[in-house]
Amino acid sequence: MGEVAVADPASVVGVISDFRTEHGISHRVSCRALGVSESWFYKHRTRRPTRRELRRQHLFEAVKGEFDTSGGTYGSPKIWIRLVRQGWRVSVNTIAKIMAELGLVARKVRRRRGLTPLHSAG
Repeated sequence: MGEVAVADPASVVGVISDFRTEHGISHRVSCRALGVSESWFYKHRTRRPTRRELRRQHLFEAVKGEFDTSGGTYGSPKIWIRLVRQGWRVSVNTIAKIMAELGLVARKVRRRRGLTPLHSAG
């Protein structure tokens, strides 16, 4: 199931349905060409997202929102604290994995240092 397995199931189902309506190509032929089974197509044609998938999607949005609010400086521990305060029940590791999946990397805040070394100030 090569590249089709990576694609969003809803978009694959849409393509197969469009082939049927626009070009008159049967579902069987379209499924075979895209490398998916007919049973997969019929299962996903009417499938709705599960509660787990919906919660995960909302969590992705919350993590992205907190990261953007921080200006890209908060890492997973701080984002976790903010989400727990909002009422989310989630672990720090889950937040870290989501941030990795989204490609979010916290920037280090550069502290300004004086030119005079501390030991010679006097």
